[in-house]
Amino acid sequence: MSVPAGVRDQLLSLGSATVGESGGRALHSRIKPAWPGARLAAPVYAVTCPPGDNLAIHVAVAEAPAGTALLVDAHERPERGYWGEVLTTAAEARGLVGLVIDGGVRDVTAVAGHGFPIFSALVALPGATKLGGGAVGGQTRIAGVDVAPGDWVVGDADGVVAVAGGDLEAVLAAAWSRADNETAMFDRLRQGSTTLELLNLDTGSVERAEPPPAQGPDKP
Repeated sequence: MSVPAGVRDQLLSLGSATVGESGGRALHSRIKPAWPGARLAAPVYAVTCPPGDNLAIHVAVAEAPAGTALLVDAHERPERGYWGEVLTTAAEARGLVGLVIDGGVRDVTAVAGHGFPIFSALVALPGATKLGGGAVGGQTRIAGVDVAPGDWVVGDADGVVAVAGGDLEAVLAAAWSRADNETAMFDRLRQGSTTLELLNLDTGSVERAEPPPAQGPDKP
């Protein structure tokens, strides 16, 4: 899949928190890195699984364009290991670059050894069936966010956000502006300014305890 030059690196550099504050849509916080240090920025390929079955995921691994990340909705019965080392190996061979799943994964240590970025709702040992059903390649709703072809996903230690394909340029511009403003704020804070001053915060509603009375010197 053709990826605009530098977009992936920009999104990884900005991170999910900054992108999420700049127009990205945050997936539910239950979606977390399956292993420490996982980072992902890629166009999405959506998958919907029926309860407890991962045949649609196998289809997606075989058919999704190289350079994409699978976004899988398996929330109806998440306590299954929908993905493990076998699918990771297959996905790498097909040029896929990551997985976001509202459901369970397993073989986490082995997957971490591959360096394949996975963000999941949980780790689950029992395997999934492969009887049929589900859908691939269209739209889905995962962890509270609608995704469609052309959208992007960004994931790291702070969480996962989706960016609509049509909003990508505007989100990147807003995110870089926010990052530049924060860099300037860091400099001001190191010079002694407070966040109250820099953010122009109204503190009138905050109650403050009365200071204790001053104590005089002890008398002999």
